Amino acid sequence: MIQPVQSNEALLRDIQASNRNDGAFRLWWLGQSGFLLQWNGTHVLLDPYLSDSLTKKYGQTDKPHVRMTALVVDPARLSFVDIVASTHNHTDHLDAETLCPILDRNPTVKLVIPEANRAFVAERLRIAPSKPIGLDDGGSVEICGMRFFGIASAHESLDRDEKGRAKYLGYVLQFGSWSIYHSGDTIRYEQMAEKLTSFQIDVALLPINGRAAERRVPGNLFGQEAAQLAKDIRAKLVIPCHYQMFEFNSASPREFGEKCQTLDQPFELLRCGEKWQSQRVEPGG
Repeated sequence: MIQPVQSNEALLRDIQASNRNDGAFRLWWLGQSGFLLQWNGTHVLLDPYLSDSLTKKYGQTDKPHVRMTALVVDPARLSFVDIVASTHNHTDHLDAETLCPILDRNPTVKLVIPEANRAFVAERLRIAPSKPIGLDDGGSVEICGMRFFGIASAHESLDRDEKGRAKYLGYVLQFGSWSIYHSGDTIRYEQMAEKLTSFQIDVALLPINGRAAERRVPGNLFGQEAAQLAKDIRAKLVIPCHYQMFEFNSASPREFGEKCQTLDQPFELLRCGEKWQSQRVEPGG
């Protein structure tokens, strides 16, 4: 099993030691599509999956979710979270065994979700339907000095509810002079790059596990596609995710890295539990 570069106490010490009001931001990859963003004392969790709920759920089925990377931290230890964002309802992006302990430890935490998923989220997390902050494609909201923009994602299609609201979202987060994009699960669709270019993305967080019918789950960008999308939206840096979690639904980052090099697209490969700091890129346009 792959071991995180730092986990549990070591990870928590690193997060605490890095917490400075210096205008810069830091990202830790928590595995799958999960990231922790830290900026000026604010902490945002993006799609955290910090349990073995899927491994247990599918353990005796013909689609076992065999974990590849060890759990990086117990979610009940994360007592400093200001915002949690979920991009869609699949369990590795909206996990009750992860989010319920976080909500318990952080009573004032703000939970950002696609508005289309409000009833589902409330039922899964056993919370009041009024608690989450809902967004739709093209909408935005400011929380804790950060502005969240909803960007529709296609997993693998642009699914919408009966009111036309997107069930899968990515989020652009703007704070200070910075702008990051977390796509959630997605493939590329028409006009996607055009939507994102205007945000002057500093860091794009994109899935690279691809898609295959035999997996029997909705798919994502292949590595080459993620590299090309990052280039087309003019991201100053791209970090891949959604791999090395489950054996049946993963990919090597080699294809992604090679394509980035061909395109002259800056990229960073993180290990689970590893920190990236924004001093490596310049903010703004």
